Amino acid sequence: MLCAILGSPVAHSLSPAMHRAAYAALDLDWAYERVEVGEGGLAAFMTALGDDVRGLSVTAPLKREAAAFAHQRSEDVEVLGVANTLVIEDGLVSAHNTDVPGAAAALDELGVKPPIVARILGGGATAASVALTLVRLGVEEIEFVVRDPSRAAEAEAVARGRGIGVTVRLLDEPLINRVDLLVSTIPGDAIGTRSHELVDSSRAVFDVVYDPWPTVLAHAAADSSTPLVTGLDLLAHQAAFQVELMTGSYVSPQVLREAALAELSAR
Repeated sequence: MLCAILGSPVAHSLSPAMHRAAYAALDLDWAYERVEVGEGGLAAFMTALGDDVRGLSVTAPLKREAAAFAHQRSEDVEVLGVANTLVIEDGLVSAHNTDVPGAAAALDELGVKPPIVARILGGGATAASVALTLVRLGVEEIEFVVRDPSRAAEAEAVARGRGIGVTVRLLDEPLINRVDLLVSTIPGDAIGTRSHELVDSSRAVFDVVYDPWPTVLAHAAADSSTPLVTGLDLLAHQAAFQVELMTGSYVSPQVLREAALAELSAR
């Protein structure tokens, strides 16, 4: 069987290393490749697939196209309008979003209590996925911190639509309140010199960015002994859910995390 990750760019994706490690652990003679597919190219790619393709991981800029193309969509995909996983069976394509359960599993694994008040840096698709995760964990208030408030509209709608209190602030505004959880979906250079300020205003940190590693927030969390959930934790858990969807078998996220770390160290 063949699986792959689609998107553009995908040259530096850690997915091949993780999925291949999973196949080895499961004793499966499967292959997993990278395929460069640009915006607007998913439908043509999918219609040309052979019968040996079982599953596809999907990254930017194809997540909305993946959700729209599928014959069946999970509840999370219906809510968010984006998919990061396509499973092909008997000619039918089902779309899934493993970032949502992956984020919940990563927080639980590290012993981070479900937050009541959360601050999310960024307002894109990843921020929306994490917001949905937090809604399901019982969050009551979410503060989105962005450069452009219009960019947070979809993530904001996910929270507001489920009765969650929402505040939108600009990235350069001073922090006003302390939160239970800080989630960052933005690169370290956008955080700049505010990493310690952001960490010190939070009881726990979830930085979904993992490259370059360690991130500025990871350094700041270590300096202050603040509990930290990393992008590698999320990556490993969401990939474990992908592997199970594609193969029908469970693999430990630790196997995938070790494979991702080894790949990063080799670069």
